[in-house]
Amino acid sequence: MAVFAVHYTYSDTTVESRNEHRPAHRAWLNNLVDEGVVLTSGPNADGSGALILVRLDSLDSVEKLFTEDPFAQQNLLEAVRIVEWLPTMGAFAE
Repeated sequence: MAVFAVHYTYSDTTVESRNEHRPAHRAWLNNLVDEGVVLTSGPNADGSGALILVRLDSLDSVEKLFTEDPFAQQNLLEAVRIVEWLPTMGAFAE
């Protein structure tokens, strides 16, 4: 399976709504962690976005899955960038 880096970009105008929907967003992510799909996730220290590392078969499957994120469903993401990532050493290397 491939590893993908999902980069979220946030807007300052969605802070309140993201705070409101964060419990559902994190519950959704935690379920994916339990399933072994999400390897790790966390916000950027400056609040500008987040990084989520995902293990799935294809870019299409990642794109489809991330339409289910409560943040995406509530239109709280300024931008989403998904790229295949090739870990060559460390915790996520195979």
